[in-house]
Amino acid sequence: MKKIAVCLSSVFLLILAGCTFDYGEIEPAERDLPDLIMENVQYVRVRAADPIAKFEAERAERYEKQGLMKLERFYFEQYSDHGSTVNATGNGGSASAKINSGDVFMDNGVWLEVESEDIILETFQLDWKDETRILSSGEEIEVTISQQNGTCFTGIGLLANTRDRTWEFTGDSSGSYVFEEDEDAEENTGVSVEEAE
Repeated sequence: MKKIAVCLSSVFLLILAGCTFDYGEIEPAERDLPDLIMENVQYVRVRAADPIAKFEAERAERYEKQGLMKLERFYFEQYSDHGSTVNATGNGGSASAKINSGDVFMDNGVWLEVESEDIILETFQLDWKDETRILSSGEEIEVTISQQNGTCFTGIGLLANTRDRTWEFTGDSSGSYVFEEDEDAEENTGVSVEEAE
């Protein structure tokens, strides 16, 4: 879960940085209009000559007064090993990022994969609170968490604390956990988990 936190904060912080513009006083009707609109955006964040993240969106809108960046049909990659390895990827239909806090709300179909943790999250929406490092889906939203070994859980209302590396479903959940004793073991033990009534 820590890798998910790093991934989300790194990728979305790169879209928050940018130019600011002073257009003087804004009429009330103009406050809902974006200050900057970009289409087919691709941005690569670099640190010490190494790429650390790439972000793409079909459309990005920046609202200076509200301190908000809105994205449509976005995709991102986070890199490790001096930019030679893709550690995490994700995409979604839309996102709103608060520039000052680093909080991000993603919706209209969200998919995240963190390869180093061997975890994939699929859901309709996710809400990231940067200060508390909490990732949540909303109380009524279904989330599927899966791994390549066949482990798969589906539940309502994901609540994940990425600092503690814990996650829970606040509503009904079910799934299967595949326990691997040894990487060289020939057989895996599958355990089915159903919610207790």
